[in-house]
Amino acid sequence: MTAETLTYAIGDIHGCADLLDTLLDRIDAHAAGRTRKLVFLGDYIDRGPDSARVIETLRKLQWREPDAVVCLMGNHEAMLLKTLHEPGALDLWRANGGAATLTSFDVAGPEEIPGDVLDWIEALPTLHSDARRWYVHAGFRPDAEVPDPDPEVHLWMREPFLSADHDFGRHVVHGHTPQTRGGPERLRFRTNLDTGAVYGNALTAGIFTPGQDGPTEILSVPAR
Repeated sequence: MTAETLTYAIGDIHGCADLLDTLLDRIDAHAAGRTRKLVFLGDYIDRGPDSARVIETLRKLQWREPDAVVCLMGNHEAMLLKTLHEPGALDLWRANGGAATLTSFDVAGPEEIPGDVLDWIEALPTLHSDARRWYVHAGFRPDAEVPDPDPEVHLWMREPFLSADHDFGRHVVHGHTPQTRGGPERLRFRTNLDTGAVYGNALTAGIFTPGQDGPTEILSVPAR
């Protein structure tokens, strides 16, 4: 009999490298040698103090375990990429936390970020799935085909996704909209794991099993 895989989905990190390190230690302790998959829901950069180290950590994880680590793109990664080819995008990105990312890489502009880092970001998918769940940074349109085919929606959606009690055929696991009550939002058809780590709250992982749509447990690391 094959042991069931535990899936750990991690909410928005936003440069909080120390919290990420601690959460990964908590995940390793919880998994205790069992088969596990890591799904990161995007927004690794901007606002927080150490975007460069967050990306370094995620890339090393993927290099060591390419079949067990999924990193999705978030809207902040998309904003960074847009600065490289769209006039006027740089000011918007810097105002939304990009300045902290440049500082963490010790560069003056996004074009100076190492090319292998930009290539990694550009290759990030916007959607992942398993038998019971869709994993996406922001959400889907309730009136679109399932899964929503628009990558921009995957990155940016808030309403009407957040207020619609809509069954997408599988449970939707997402981030993007920070929760202000100290914990994740656990609803019938979706789970929001963005608990606002960069705003002084916790960094959160939901634990998912093959036998249940929503999370069976939550792991959270509070900001110090």
